[in-house]
Amino acid sequence: MEAGGDTEEPPLPLALARFQISEEFGFLLPDPLTELPGPYGPWMDIAHELPQLITSHQLRSRVHQMPQLSTQHLRGREQLHLAHLVLSFITMGYVWQEGEEGTVQVLPRNLAVPYWEVSQALGLPPILSHADFVLANWRRKDPHGPLEIENLDTIITLPGGESLRGFILVTLLVEKAAVPGIKAITQALGAVLQHDGDTLHRALQELAGAIEAMRAALRRMHDYVDPEVFYSVIRIFLSGWKDNPAMPHGLVYEGVSPEALAFSGGSAAQSSVLHAFDELLGICHRQDTAAFLHRMRDYMPPPHRAFVERIRGAASLRQHVLASGDARLRIAFNRCVSALTDFRSYHIIIVTKYIATAAAKARARRAEPGARAGLSGKPPAALEDKGTGGSHIFTFLKSIRDTTREGMISA
Repeated sequence: MEAGGDTEEPPLPLALARFQISEEFGFLLPDPLTELPGPYGPWMDIAHELPQLITSHQLRSRVHQMPQLSTQHLRGREQLHLAHLVLSFITMGYVWQEGEEGTVQVLPRNLAVPYWEVSQALGLPPILSHADFVLANWRRKDPHGPLEIENLDTIITLPGGESLRGFILVTLLVEKAAVPGIKAITQALGAVLQHDGDTLHRALQELAGAIEAMRAALRRMHDYVDPEVFYSVIRIFLSGWKDNPAMPHGLVYEGVSPEALAFSGGSAAQSSVLHAFDELLGICHRQDTAAFLHRMRDYMPPPHRAFVERIRGAASLRQHVLASGDARLRIAFNRCVSALTDFRSYHIIIVTKYIATAAAKARARRAEPGARAGLSGKPPAALEDKGTGGSHIFTFLKSIRDTTREGMISA
């Protein structure tokens, strides 16, 4: 089993391919594999039946019957990413099959050991993260068709039906919209080194346009994701076992460690895109918020994390624009900061609809006599005021938005 990949630091300007970043797809895994080699059929069989196995409460018994497979037949980054995706989804279903009041304390050896080995090979934690859920979980229906939602589908799914599919694919389209901005980072840093104002101005315009396109893509969440389904069905399967009252002691990975381990659930904060933009624009978040964001970098593929850190270590774009005294560069820089602020404000609107408002409705339903049960017995309550990554969600998001706005350069 080997992952391949080269994370040696190249000189600036940054070569995206050296950080496993695609010129066409950005941080997305280009055209992920959809099937593992033959020996891994038992994993794939369960993965393809996950929604039915979970809703019929049969997944845990199926996992207990699953053979313990060696990971030695996995070759290359694509196979490892698919294996991680499959084992992540099975794990989340196994842990949360009975809802937040029926969690397990131990992940069985036949799942925990290969999951740990694949995670170690990729440098990812053994839990479902943004790298699995979105970056490696997509395929084209028509292989020659466009990267548009009508021609896209997920590889592995969980309960939530069309709303889950929409949530994953809209998030994927936000990642895709960021690609010109990712490429603009390398152009901007190169232009700073060369003191090339024209190239820098064009790069900043590209970056601002990309962030504005990301916001437009995010708006499509309303068209494809039902708030009640997201809150009552989907969200629990994105929840981790760190800072989660439903699993205060973490999870024992049998055959890996006798001590329980704690990992955060999937979170938009694990996307490398906004980390990269923040580092380029010199956005400084407040200490507690910055600490959470920095911890989320441990959930990124290591080459992507290295790219973000490399930007952090580069010459300061903000200082360059300030020192230049060039009003055109200042205006272009501020357009980027303004677009990023607007994106984060819009994210707060989305979270309000899909979590805060949906939580209030779920509380009202729970209070009704003879309230109908959700998938997991009743809508989850443990993370009502938190994100799936474990952050206090509105305090966190508003802090990030406000410190982004403070990054503007005054005239």
